[in-house]
Amino acid sequence: MHAEIGGKAHGLFSAQRALEKSEGSFPDITLDIPAMTVIGTSVFDAFLERNRLTNIAYDDLPDERIAHAFQNADMPFEVLGDLRNLVLEWNSPLAVRSSGFLEDSTRRPFAGVYATKMIPNNQYDPDTRFQKILEAIKYVWASTYFKIAKDYCRATGLDCRTEKMAVILQEMVGKRHADRYYPELSGVARTFNYYPVKPACPQDGVVDLALGLGKTIVDGGKTWSFSPAYPKRPPPFESMEELFAETQNEFWVVNMGELPEYDPIKETEYMQLVNLHAAEQDNTLHYLVSTFDPISERLSIGMSYKGPRVLTFAPLLELGELPINSLIKAVLSACAKETGGPVEIEFAMTFDPHHFALLQVRPMVLPSGNQTVTHKDLKNSKNLVASELVLGNGQIEDIADIVFVKPDRFDLKHTRKIANELESFNRNLLEQGKPYVLFVFGRLGTFDPWLGIPVTWGQVCGASVIVEATQENVKVELSQGSHYFHNLINLGVMYFSMPFNSPYRIQWSWLQDLPTVQETEFVRHVRAPGGLNVRVDGRTGRGIIRRNA
Repeated sequence: MHAEIGGKAHGLFSAQRALEKSEGSFPDITLDIPAMTVIGTSVFDAFLERNRLTNIAYDDLPDERIAHAFQNADMPFEVLGDLRNLVLEWNSPLAVRSSGFLEDSTRRPFAGVYATKMIPNNQYDPDTRFQKILEAIKYVWASTYFKIAKDYCRATGLDCRTEKMAVILQEMVGKRHADRYYPELSGVARTFNYYPVKPACPQDGVVDLALGLGKTIVDGGKTWSFSPAYPKRPPPFESMEELFAETQNEFWVVNMGELPEYDPIKETEYMQLVNLHAAEQDNTLHYLVSTFDPISERLSIGMSYKGPRVLTFAPLLELGELPINSLIKAVLSACAKETGGPVEIEFAMTFDPHHFALLQVRPMVLPSGNQTVTHKDLKNSKNLVASELVLGNGQIEDIADIVFVKPDRFDLKHTRKIANELESFNRNLLEQGKPYVLFVFGRLGTFDPWLGIPVTWGQVCGASVIVEATQENVKVELSQGSHYFHNLINLGVMYFSMPFNSPYRIQWSWLQDLPTVQETEFVRHVRAPGGLNVRVDGRTGRGIIRRNA
């Protein structure tokens, strides 16, 4: 059988050369890509064909039905021996990742659309470990046909029947602490930053750091964001209360102990979300925190005395106890040279001994063209929206359909319901072939429902323009969650951010006066007479949405 390895695996193999170029400059830190095995696409094809799964896969069935059908199917016999041998060789936690043809391609990125399953792989009985690996592979294969993937294909004009899915089995980076397994540090870094905070500029790039598994970052959770050009410059928090509220206080780990329940069709079956107290018990905070002194009301770098810990990563970024920032810049530069363009990387680290592992490399698309939006354009009275924090580049004319979360009904406690309603509007407009402008509040795509609306990209993928707004009851920092924004940028979606301190305001009264096409408890669909004209200047980050009538 002819086997291919998919986009993600190709990216990792090419990244190996980039790491080799950086290794000699950091003798105290081991640099590598974790050991991995790739199950080629021919095995996926055989699995579908022999188990007659194509009809089930292509029907619009609930994800659970598809996942159960895949779990009940037989694995192609010709790979069982190799997988069994793998079980005998590896007994540390594994990340079972998708590697589809379409993933990590610049023109049609699928980052975050398919599933990844983390498994502890620590059972004493090799037969049990073997069974858990098979379950994880089947779950990742099934995610090729989950609703999010099918909706994404509809939005991008692709046919899910053409997808070929390889699977990567990769040793997880981390250490075991009692029943928890995790890396001390996870990160996502980009060579280009769409939301730079002065004095940084877009070309300086951006890094997001988190304690524990990288799920916190890619799901749009609370992270520490900084420019590699200014690593000692903290995010612009207005008060100590805001610092505590907006920095990470929970982290993801792999559960190495007894499971609460057996659930092979749940992506987080073997994962737990725990608080910082657990990390202090594990003694994994030395390089990552500052401590708050209630007497002086100041932060002190490190944990030399008792007090509330804050994940500022200051021992690394301000004191330079390890050359992490230099290492990240070197790896970014080497990967960009290897791929021939700007990149986004995911990495993880453990300390004492120091180990830096590169987990993924994805290409980025930078703004191009000569669209210009001036300061005068931002002040035009016919603007529905104006912002100086916009992703994308170019112009859309006469887009008429608008979906917006009702400002008077929005509350963070309702965000899960709002996500479900947005998905319904998205599906209807996709089926009608109508692109639309979407208005939301808070961080769209965050995993944390108290920071914004926890949608996946597939739930809003029909939107050509997205406006992320704030108001009195939701003033969170707007986000660049990894997988979510990678897809937005590379698919050309225009993304407007309207922070609470923005000098520009959305004309909500005009929007709310438009006749309703469809309405639910929290969301309305309206249509603009004469349509809207959208212009975004990717070089300056300015953009406007202007009424034509």
